[in-house]
Amino acid sequence: MPKAHSPFPIPNSRLFVLVAGEASGDLLGAGLIEALRERFPDARFAGIGGPRMSAAGLDAWFPAERLAVMGLAEVLRHLPGLLRIRRAVRRRTLALRPHAFIGIDAPDFNLALERTLKQAGIRTIHYVSPSIWAWREKRAQKIGESADRVLCLFPMEPAVYARHGVDARFVGHPLADAFALHPDQRAARESLGISDDVPVLALLPGSRLGEIRRLGADFIAAAMLLAQEIPNLHVVAPMANAACRSAFASELAKAGIGNRESGIGKADSRGHSLFSFPDSPFPILVLNGHSHTAMIAADAILLASGTAALEAMLAKRPMVVAYRLAALTYRIVKGFGLLKVERYSLPNHLAGREIVPELMQDRCTPQALAEALRKPLQQRHMDATLLDEYVRLHELLRGDGNRGAAAAVVDP
Repeated sequence: MPKAHSPFPIPNSRLFVLVAGEASGDLLGAGLIEALRERFPDARFAGIGGPRMSAAGLDAWFPAERLAVMGLAEVLRHLPGLLRIRRAVRRRTLALRPHAFIGIDAPDFNLALERTLKQAGIRTIHYVSPSIWAWREKRAQKIGESADRVLCLFPMEPAVYARHGVDARFVGHPLADAFALHPDQRAARESLGISDDVPVLALLPGSRLGEIRRLGADFIAAAMLLAQEIPNLHVVAPMANAACRSAFASELAKAGIGNRESGIGKADSRGHSLFSFPDSPFPILVLNGHSHTAMIAADAILLASGTAALEAMLAKRPMVVAYRLAALTYRIVKGFGLLKVERYSLPNHLAGREIVPELMQDRCTPQALAEALRKPLQQRHMDATLLDEYVRLHELLRGDGNRGAAAAVVDP
């Protein structure tokens, strides 16, 4: 009988299984794959990822968007499917016996999977520490039971793990390497076809469908209020994927801007695929990706709390950070006192003080959002003190993150 064909036929090649669950994890995973391939040209990669990881060479068993659910109510609704996917990944990984399993963020999905694989003798890496500085530090010990090593993006995190005997390394944040210390706003606008002399607001209501449904309407309403006061306001809204674009288009339609049948426009001469709503009270471009370009092009950014706040800081732009949890999740978090910090966003936490406005839960209203954004849109230049702080934090995070992560994955 002929020998069964192996999906990884190169003798002695290294196999890495990676699992990422959202857009930010897909970006990290793609960079890690590229850095690992620099070390091991014959390496093979499989698991769960998004379009960037697939483009970098991942054999995707499932798309990352299948894991991109957040909040107790959403997770419960998708739990049976998530459990089926986790069982399938565990089964395949145990059969393949990779050089390492790398769970990228998505702790609720990955840590339990890592624990099982570690117990079976597979080297496990957890890339991106959960926010143990904000949510129960004692979790560090539990994370150590799942991961042989934790790769940290922020320099204050390894010391927390050390207190619990867990091997953790600061590898540098890849996003700090992806942005110039002083980004070129004019070049960003030129790439998007936006004039230098107009005020631009970037809207980033999240990379998860639940976030867009909870925040999209308020973000759009805030933009409409600002458009009444600020002449020639332009709005740009980069979306993480097609599902997010569709959800945001639905929110625009509910606000009377365009309609659901407007569709996704064809790619233009610059390669930007976008759709516009010419009947809106202000020009709005909904981009297929290009979030970094949109941020750099903007005079102010309204965003959902998360990685986007760090990206806006690295883009050196004024921002307003907003968030709203599902009602049930919020009641549980507040009722049990699970949140241990006063500051939610990464720029504020890294600075140790509030340098950007945070409008959370009941404070996240169109009127409050518009009020916080009005001044930077009218002034159209960065406050020098805030810019200096952004640059300081940017330099703190630099460390050739992709190569640092690859070294931490394979080094003893």
